[in-house]
Amino acid sequence: MCGISGWIDYSTHLVNEEAMIKKMTRTLLHRGPDSEGYFISKHALLGHKRLAIIDLVTGNQPMTRGDLTIVYNGEVYNANELREQLKNLGHSFYTTSDTEVILMAYVEWKERCMEYLNGIFAFAVWNEEEQSLFLCRDRLGVKPLFYYELPDGLLFSSEIKGILAHPAVKTEVDAEGLAALFSLGPSRIVGHAIFKGIKEVKPAYAMMVRSGFRKSWQYWDIESKQHEHSEAETIENVRELVTNAIIRQLISDVPLSTMLSGGLDSSIITAVAAQHLAKEQKTLSTYSVAFEENDYHFTKNSFQTSQDEYWIGKMQQAFQTKHRQVTLTQQELVDALEQAMRLKDMPSMADIDSSFYLFCKEMKKEHTVALSGECADEVFGGYPWFYEGKRDTIFPWLRSTKEREQLFKSDWQKRLQLPQFMQSTYEEAVKGMPSFIGTKEEQERQQLFYLNNQFFMQTLLERNDRMTMGASMEVRVPFADHTIIEYVWNIPWEMKNSGGMEKGILRKAFQDLLPKEVVERKKNPYPKTYHPKYTELVHNRLEQILRQKHSVLHELFEKEQLERLLATNGQSFHIPWFGQLMAGPQLIAYFIQLHDWVEQYRINIIST
Repeated sequence: MCGISGWIDYSTHLVNEEAMIKKMTRTLLHRGPDSEGYFISKHALLGHKRLAIIDLVTGNQPMTRGDLTIVYNGEVYNANELREQLKNLGHSFYTTSDTEVILMAYVEWKERCMEYLNGIFAFAVWNEEEQSLFLCRDRLGVKPLFYYELPDGLLFSSEIKGILAHPAVKTEVDAEGLAALFSLGPSRIVGHAIFKGIKEVKPAYAMMVRSGFRKSWQYWDIESKQHEHSEAETIENVRELVTNAIIRQLISDVPLSTMLSGGLDSSIITAVAAQHLAKEQKTLSTYSVAFEENDYHFTKNSFQTSQDEYWIGKMQQAFQTKHRQVTLTQQELVDALEQAMRLKDMPSMADIDSSFYLFCKEMKKEHTVALSGECADEVFGGYPWFYEGKRDTIFPWLRSTKEREQLFKSDWQKRLQLPQFMQSTYEEAVKGMPSFIGTKEEQERQQLFYLNNQFFMQTLLERNDRMTMGASMEVRVPFADHTIIEYVWNIPWEMKNSGGMEKGILRKAFQDLLPKEVVERKKNPYPKTYHPKYTELVHNRLEQILRQKHSVLHELFEKEQLERLLATNGQSFHIPWFGQLMAGPQLIAYFIQLHDWVEQYRINIIST
């Protein structure tokens, strides 16, 4: 994995702007600490920071062949097959890197090259002869790619901070950005960054840029069609698709591991990976995360019914993995809130982010690559809102919206219009949903799958990318393989929920591989701390912030509302206001991140 950046400007001579592209690229040091490289020409500057995973010796970037130069972030899992196909078409290769495969695919298939790729990627190809730039992002948006339009050109980067390093870009946030932060947040609208003027290449989209010309198009989408397989055939197909995706993603020239919670998704990945590596007489390393004294303070609820240790032990015993549990302290979680915000370039999932970042930092000490069970719940329908019946809100993972709106001062409530913003966002989003064959109830549930993929899954994928790359580590997500997405989208709900249990079809597909207790375990989300010490620490920190008269919190929010939030330690938000984990203490931490964000990024909030 890597970090990429670029500055294309047809109205400016860029040869003497090497210092600026270096400044932009070096904001991405955490994404690629192993090496860096640059391409410089009259109207194009490209930069690259590399985290070496495949072809450690000859895979450096930018990579140039003839008039074409590429910078690329990601992994192409079918690179070996594509290389052979391209060789048969007459192309020569000088490295074993997947970077060269993408570049030769572009030579052969031009703007259709990404259709041949199986993987996670964001890349840019500069054509010196045509003076054109081609940008592309993977189908599910696992790898990020942001851009900012110039009068005749653009800036692009793997992260927003790379674009903000350029003097043409102001750190401005308008009412729309604030509305997104506090109605959808920590989600974003796909294609829109919170900062004014900064956009992103959407998942499954490509863009072509020339002087005076800019075109963007979607190259892939899920297709609705009648599911014609029996349940037995579907079980067999799901097992084959998931197994193939996992095995494809085991390629690495550096040490590889898996994240293991003892839940269904991570256990499937661990089981397949362990059996595959055992054929090579290798032992799989696995990791889990826990929190100090959580055994004493954990409280069972409808979202989190158990802790992980028992089921991890069952998996470790069954597959003889080398397991390590990373235990985090409450002070560590709070201290890392700022770094998590800086990695995201915005306030986000508070300690859910910071714990994941710290977890990955510990894993990185021995392993550079890991596989995670992320996205299985989105694809197979594992979340409570898929089977709870009629939903009360248009985005069922977003709760207490009215209560959050009331934290604002009345004039800001009028400016932001949060309910109307959410409604218009919803209406715009569902316009893009592929037509679906079925009853009204089936269509409504399929719409929920679509919205979940557009918003909730994107939030988790963004978290996965920023926190792992913040630790200079690559974490792969086999369940986000597009071949799985395409197939499972059309499986009827009764079959997905086979046996009346969430992700029933996935459980049946791997029930003979996993320990019985793991197969039957009720879904639990990523663990979080329940220690009152964490609440005390974020309480004290926010209390300190509120003593600062210049804090943006005083500009936006009612003093009495924030004092009440502190006085009750967020008890009015005891039901998670986002997802399954972010309750009162996380809302307090969200305000801390908001304050730090505005201060450190020197954000100008535009009220009109």
